[in-house]
Amino acid sequence: MNIALIGYGKMGKEVEQAAKGRGLTVSKIFDIHNNTGGLGLTRESLKGIDVCIEFSAPGAVIDNIEAVAGCGKNIVVGTTGWYDRLDSVKKLVKENKIGFLYAPNFSLGLNIFAQVVSHAAHIMDRYTQYDAAVMERHHRAKVDSPSGTALTIASSVLQGMKRKTEILSETSHGPIKPHQLHVASSRFGSVPGTHAVVFDSEADSIELVHTARNRSGFALGAVIAAEWLRGKKGFYTMRDVIML
Repeated sequence: MNIALIGYGKMGKEVEQAAKGRGLTVSKIFDIHNNTGGLGLTRESLKGIDVCIEFSAPGAVIDNIEAVAGCGKNIVVGTTGWYDRLDSVKKLVKENKIGFLYAPNFSLGLNIFAQVVSHAAHIMDRYTQYDAAVMERHHRAKVDSPSGTALTIASSVLQGMKRKTEILSETSHGPIKPHQLHVASSRFGSVPGTHAVVFDSEADSIELVHTARNRSGFALGAVIAAEWLRGKKGFYTMRDVIML
């Protein structure tokens, strides 16, 4: 299987190592030197490529998606910051009949964790004495707060706990309403990423935690997603990879 990497920062290098470790061939690498504005992604430059894996920057990702789709190639996208364009990207995927898979976090463990959280929340929904909250910790250089991953986990809680209908992601300056799910974020040190879901009652507390140790788990998940996407058409997320 032949892979093209789009973006070659720290994450791109991790993806390259993960791909080679699974016996895949990284045939092409596109970065700021040969792919400004997505212009390096052509039918000729992507000839023989099975799937592209994109980890670039929010300002470049849409150009890259459009270029890859125009070439009729499948693509896995790990870049965030473009989700306001989700509907137009879905239309692009359908028009070009390609396979497209995205996620705010490609860690296999984290995506399995999200499914466990959803199931736990479904059970807890029956026991109104239990409230729920999401807490996350990241390194101090993390740009977004809350992270896209924290919001994805919060959505998993809402999927299972129907009495929670609203995500409160800002600091609360008053009581939390029963239908609100509070997402609390901390930024300090060099923490690689810790996400916790707490179900709390007067009698006891249940805490589910996922802790990332390094980027290798994210890279491996992206490569496994690319293997899964090979030959497929349509719009997918990591939930499809985990559940099918």
